[in-house]
Amino acid sequence: MCIHKIVEMHKLAQKLAVVKIFLFLVAMMEEEAYYVGVDVGTSSVRAALVQRGGRMLTLHTIPITVANPSTDFYEQDSEEIWKAVCACVKEVTRGVSDKSKVRGVGFDATCSLVVLDQELQPVTVSSHTGKDNFNIIMWMDHRAKEEADFINSHNHKVLQYVGGKVSLEMQTPKLLWLKTHMKDSWTRAAHFLDLPDYLTFRASGSLSRSLCSTVCKWTYLCDGRTQGWDHTYFKTIGLEDLAQDNWKKIGQTVVAPGTALGTLTTEAAQQMGLATTTRVAGSIIDAHAGGLAMVAAEAKKSQDLVGRLALICGTSTCHMCVSEAAVFCPGVWGPYLSAMVAGRWLNEAGQSATGALVDHVINTHPAATKCPPNKSVYEWLEGEVLRICQHEDVANPAFLTNDLHVYPDFHGNRSPLADPTMKGMISGLSLDSSERSLAVLYLATIQALAYGTRQIIEQLTSSGHTITTVLMCGGLSQSSTFIQTHADALGVPVLVPQAQHPVLLGAAILAAAAAGDYPDTTTAALAMAHTATASHPCPSVKRFHDKKYQVFKRMQSDQKAYCQLMSDKDEICTPAIIVHFSAQKHHYHAPQQLSADNDGAMSVVSDGFERFMDEVLL
Repeated sequence: MCIHKIVEMHKLAQKLAVVKIFLFLVAMMEEEAYYVGVDVGTSSVRAALVQRGGRMLTLHTIPITVANPSTDFYEQDSEEIWKAVCACVKEVTRGVSDKSKVRGVGFDATCSLVVLDQELQPVTVSSHTGKDNFNIIMWMDHRAKEEADFINSHNHKVLQYVGGKVSLEMQTPKLLWLKTHMKDSWTRAAHFLDLPDYLTFRASGSLSRSLCSTVCKWTYLCDGRTQGWDHTYFKTIGLEDLAQDNWKKIGQTVVAPGTALGTLTTEAAQQMGLATTTRVAGSIIDAHAGGLAMVAAEAKKSQDLVGRLALICGTSTCHMCVSEAAVFCPGVWGPYLSAMVAGRWLNEAGQSATGALVDHVINTHPAATKCPPNKSVYEWLEGEVLRICQHEDVANPAFLTNDLHVYPDFHGNRSPLADPTMKGMISGLSLDSSERSLAVLYLATIQALAYGTRQIIEQLTSSGHTITTVLMCGGLSQSSTFIQTHADALGVPVLVPQAQHPVLLGAAILAAAAAGDYPDTTTAALAMAHTATASHPCPSVKRFHDKKYQVFKRMQSDQKAYCQLMSDKDEICTPAIIVHFSAQKHHYHAPQQLSADNDGAMSVVSDGFERFMDEVLL
C-alpha cells in the first residue's frame, strides 16, 4: 500500500475518532438532561426524576389528607398538597448538582375543584367545618347529585360531548352546588381551577387552564371548528355570572398539555430547590397522563396509537382510547379533541370504584385478619386461589366462581350507564367465612371488574371504535390474576408497559415537550415510552367468561327492576329473573316476582327461568 493511501486512511481514522467523541459528548449531554414529573393522586403526592429517553431515576411519595366529613363529601387542602409537591421535587432532584440540567417540570393531578379568592388564597368548600384550608372538592365527591340531575334535565347540546349526561364528578354540578349551598364562599371566590391547573399556577404564576381539564371536566368546547365557553349552557343552568370579565373566574386562556407556560417563579424554584430556568408545562389530568404514556408503548408512529384502550387502575379506573375522527358514544365521555394526544379525538370511560372496591371486599371479610404478616394480602389471596385449585383439582382458577357472582358498582356506574345510583350486588353467599371464601370472593370481584370493562368496550365498538389491544397501569395491574382475567374475559391481548409508573412518565413527557427537547408531546411520548409485556387470552375459559358476563348483565337489569318495583308499586315492573345460588353446583330454585293484576292484587310469576338457566349456566 502506498504512503499516500496510508496517510489518507490515518486522516479518515482521525475524523472518525472525532465523530465518535462528538457523538459521545452529545450522548453525555442527553444523559444530563432531566425532567420532573409530578403526580397528585387521591391520597398521595409523587414526583419522579426522568432522563431524556424516559428512564426513571428516582421516585418519592408523600401522603396527603383526604377529609370525609360526611357521606359523599370528600375535601382536601391545596396548601398541604403544594408543600408536599415541593418536598417531593426537592427530594428526587437532590442528587442533581447542576440544577439547570433539570430542563422541565410537568404536572398531573386528579380532576378536583380548587377555590381561591381575589388574593389567591383558599376559600372553604366545607359546609361541615367552614375552614378555609379545605378548599378542594375532590373528584370522587358526590354531593352534587341533584345539581347534575338538574343540568341533565335541560339536555343542552354541550352534553353530547360527555356521553349525553354530565357526571356529578365533573365541575359544573359542583360549581352549582357551591352557588346554591355556600353563598358566602361563592361570593368570595375569584378563581375556580382544576387541581392540575392550580399546580401550574403555583409553579409558574400563570392562570392559564389546560385544554385537557377544561374540555373533559368543565364543558369547554373544542371541536376543530370552534373553541371556547358556551354562554348559553352556563345561562341555562344558572351559572351565567361566571361569564363576567371574559370568563376570568374559570379561565380566559386555555392551552394544550405540554405547552411551555414559562419558567419557575423565584418563589417556586426556591421551594423546590430548582433553578428559575426550569420550564413549566401545561398540565394534564392524572389518568390522561398515564394514557399518554401507555398508548405509546410498543408504538412506532402516531397512527399506532389508535385502536388501543388504556386502563389507568387506581382507586377508580379510567378507560381511554383515541381515534382519527370524532366518535360519539352514549354513556362515555368525549369525544375531546387534543385532550390527551394532539390532533386525536379522545373518549373516556370509567369505573368509579375498582381498587377501592377490591380493598373494601377484602377488609370487610372476617378472614382478612388471617393474612400472614410477611405477605401482602393480594399475594396471599392469589396464592390461596392457586392452592384451592390444586387441592380441588380445578382446571383453571376462573372456574372457582361458578356459583359466586359480583356486580361491582358499589360507588355507582360511571360508564356506560352514567348512573351514580347503581349499587353493588353479590349472588351466591353462604355462611362460610373461611380463607377459601375470601379468596374466591376476591377472584369473583376481579372478574366483575373485567366484565365492567367488557361492557364499556361493547359500547365503544358499537359506536365506531375498534379495540384491538388493552394496556394497563396502576396498582391493580401489578396483579397477574387481574391481568390474565381481563385478557380472558375481554378476548384481546393485555399489555403492561415496562415503565412501572406511566402516570409519572406522562407528566415527564409534558415537561420534555415544554423544554423544547421534542417538537410536540406525541413525538416525546413515542421516544420516551417503553416496551410492554403481553398476556394473551386463554381459549379454554372463553365460554365460561361468556356465561358469567351474561349473568353480570342480568344482575344489572335485575337491579333496575328492583328499583322500579320499590319506587312505584302501582306500575307493572319489567319481568326480571331473580337468581339465588347455593354453594352446591346447579342447585337453584325458581325466582318469584310481583306483578300487578287487573284487580290490583299481586300474583307470583316466573318468567323464563328454566330457559335462562339452560342457556346461560348449564
